[in-house]
Amino acid sequence: MLSHTRINQYRTMWLYVFFDLPTESKQEVKVANHFRKFLLKDGFTMFQYSIYLRSCASRENALVHEQRIKRILPKKGKVAILTVTDRQFGKMKIFHGKKKEPLPIMKNQLELF
Repeated sequence: MLSHTRINQYRTMWLYVFFDLPTESKQEVKVANHFRKFLLKDGFTMFQYSIYLRSCASRENALVHEQRIKRILPKKGKVAILTVTDRQFGKMKIFHGKKKEPLPIMKNQLELF
C-alpha cells in the first residue's frame, strides 16, 4: 500500500551549496568547472557564480544530494552546504540594485529512487 506524504512548506527543503575553489592553475580551473558542472547535472541552479541551490521534496532527499556532493569534494578550497525549509526560503528577499527581484521558480522534477 502506498502512503502519501503531504508536501508542505516545512517538509520541502532547499539545498544551498556555497563554494570558493582556487583557480590559479589550469588544473584548478578544470577541477572547479567539473564541480560546477556536477552541481548543474544533479539539478542545482546557479543562484550566484559560486552559490547553487536545489529544491528537494524532503529532508531525506536533501541528504541524498548532500552525500553526492561529499563524494566529489575537491581537494582544495571551501565548500559549504546549507539546508532550509521551503517556508524559510520563501521569506528571502532578493534585490538587484534597488529593484526587488522575484524568488526563483521551483522546478517540477521527477525523481526516481
